[in-house]
Order: sequence, then C-alpha cells, then structure tokens
Amino acid sequence: MYKIGDKILYPMHGAGTIEKIESREILGQVKDYYILNISCGGMGLMLPVDSCDKIGVRPIVSAEEMEHAFCILGEESTKMADNWNKRQRENMDKLKTGKIEITAEIVRNLTRNDRDRKLSAGEKKMLSNARRILVSEVMLVKGIDSEEALALVEAAI
Repeated sequence: MYKIGDKILYPMHGAGTIEKIESREILGQVKDYYILNISCGGMGLMLPVDSCDKIGVRPIVSAEEMEHAFCILGEESTKMADNWNKRQRENMDKLKTGKIEITAEIVRNLTRNDRDRKLSAGEKKMLSNARRILVSEVMLVKGIDSEEALALVEAAI
C-alpha cells in the first residue's frame, strides 16, 4: 500500500503524487481510494486502493532507470506493423503495461514517423498521450517542470 506523498505512475494517465487516501461509498460499497494529482496537466484522479496491482500502478522509476529510458529515446527506431490499425492496437497494448522503456520506445517511434510522414489522427493522439505519460514521470524523477521535461525528451530523440 502506498502512502500520502508517494509518487506513482498510473498507466494510461501518467505519474503523480498521492495527495490523500479517502474512504468513499460508491454503489453501496465503501472502498479506500488514492487521490492522485497527475504532475503533467494537474489532473486529479481517484484510484481504488484494491485495484492498483491489477491496473499496473507502480512507483516512479529511479534516476538510473530514467537515464536508460533516455538512451532508448536515442536508439534506432524499431519495426512497427505496416497497417495503421494493427500498429495502433499494438502500441495501445504496450502503453497499458506502464513500463517506461516501452513508453519511451512508442514516443521515439511515433515522433520519428511523424517527422518522416504525418501520422493519422489516431496515432497523433496516441503519441500525445504517450508523450504526456513519459513527460509526467520525467518531471517527478528529475524535479523539473513540463517544458523542461518535454525539451529533454525531444532532444533525446
């Protein structure tokens, strides 16, 4: 169980800090919830405490793991499916893992594809979401604001 002040990543939404732990009654059941403030965008979320493992919530990575993610951003792009629909599904499944290495790979590949040939609307949205998730974790690990974090990510690609 996490505590107030812990920095965690909620896959598909980003990294943030637990501001409160509250009990709420929803649909006749009382459950404990983490009140999470997402660092990038200031969005607030309620996460059921008992579902965190199932949905892939994890502590933010260490500085060493973050450096490894930046190395991945600078590596060669990996092969993706030619069919945009299949590529979209594969990237969505990868993003749901919450693994920073995989998120960095998606951001790198889609950013480079967008530079070479413009992405479809769905892939632009996927890139925006993956980038936001990565930037939110960079912000917390490095203690910087979103503009600085985004600049570091872009420079690494």
